[in-house]
Amino acid sequence: MRVDDYKRIYTQLRKPSDIDHLANRLGMDRELLLVLYTQRTVRDATRRFYIVKKDMKKIVREWDRGMPITKLARIMNFPPVLLGLMMSAEIGLTRKQYWKYIRNPESCHDKRLKKELMQLADEDIIYSPRGAQIQADRGVWGEKKLQEWLDKREIKYRTEPDLRATHTKTPDCLLDKPIQIDGFKVHWIESKASFGDDIELRKNARRQLKPYTDLFGTGAVVYWFGYLEGVEPPEGVVVLPGSYFDNHSRDHVPAKHY
Repeated sequence: MRVDDYKRIYTQLRKPSDIDHLANRLGMDRELLLVLYTQRTVRDATRRFYIVKKDMKKIVREWDRGMPITKLARIMNFPPVLLGLMMSAEIGLTRKQYWKYIRNPESCHDKRLKKELMQLADEDIIYSPRGAQIQADRGVWGEKKLQEWLDKREIKYRTEPDLRATHTKTPDCLLDKPIQIDGFKVHWIESKASFGDDIELRKNARRQLKPYTDLFGTGAVVYWFGYLEGVEPPEGVVVLPGSYFDNHSRDHVPAKHY
């Protein structure tokens, strides 16, 4: 994706309703927009976590006066479920109780709290159990698609569960024999059901990609929802868009490597 297009889209994804609005107006894939919205929301929540935490006494006072957590979250532009979690200790809940009630509001006997927790789970498409399941399912989908591509070519590999007993760092697929991708030798492939912008790639490089090259040699990472034009992977890693694997073809989309 071109940098200018990415910036324009990314800055417009402020709330969940923006996903469908942009999908309809720009004719873009809704799942891609959901991925971009998720990445923006998680980063913003991480950046502002301690700012919100500093105001927690004030936030809880507003809640005590009757303002719902969902409204407080909208005012602060902060994920509702995450805000509720941060408030939980102040309103007499342990973290364990909070997550129990979020997953099963019927188990909460406080009438007001039960209603609000149901609203939290309904409005939050990222941190709610439903949002977490969507992200987990997306990750499984990407890994399955990669394995199907390898199986179609009869390329033998070991998966993360196969490697866990012998390695602390485990790529999604470690190939029994390396393959060539655009003249680049690939020993392993990591599946990412996300969009590869600079922030995502730096995070993945530090936590996974660089350790994989140290352990197994050169490899590849596929971002199923594409990556940002000009993004630079770490040395020894080739970056592939999801379209590289479409229709089991690899002729029409160039890989990027350093």
